[in-house]
Amino acid sequence: MTYDAAIARQPLNALFDLKGSSAAIQNWAADVLSTLPERPNSRSGQASVELYHVGRNHWIARAPLEQEAELEKHLSPTNCPAEISIVRVSDTLTFFRVVGPQADEVMSIACPLDIHETEFGEETVTYTELFGLKALFMRCEDGFEFAVEQSFGDMVEDYLSRAVA
Repeated sequence: MTYDAAIARQPLNALFDLKGSSAAIQNWAADVLSTLPERPNSRSGQASVELYHVGRNHWIARAPLEQEAELEKHLSPTNCPAEISIVRVSDTLTFFRVVGPQADEVMSIACPLDIHETEFGEETVTYTELFGLKALFMRCEDGFEFAVEQSFGDMVEDYLSRAVA
């Protein structure tokens, strides 16, 4: 069966892994980051920086790759206080978008989550399994976006193309 969905591998992003209390991170990076989302598995954003709450005292900041140097300068990972951890992880994840009228059906093949919009809304972001791999998963306009470890990018792209074929 073929599905009415388009698959697109996304360009690299500037990604920073942030760990520590939200207060400590906000004290350190308030000039660069909007308010961190406090609700688990949610996201927020200001300007072009999105923030994902992915675990207890754990967030990911995501921005276009051309902002990486500026973000690194302002976040200053090598000089941050001992109670927080900031690590640039830009080259570790490959993002994909699956969009179109049947994007949810394609993602149901790949992922065990209940992705109906009443259960998995626009602001939701979570780690889950995708084709047996750990994946960061969220909604995007007209479909879904997810990221897997960079080394699995080609394999996941192949699996997705087979799923829609």
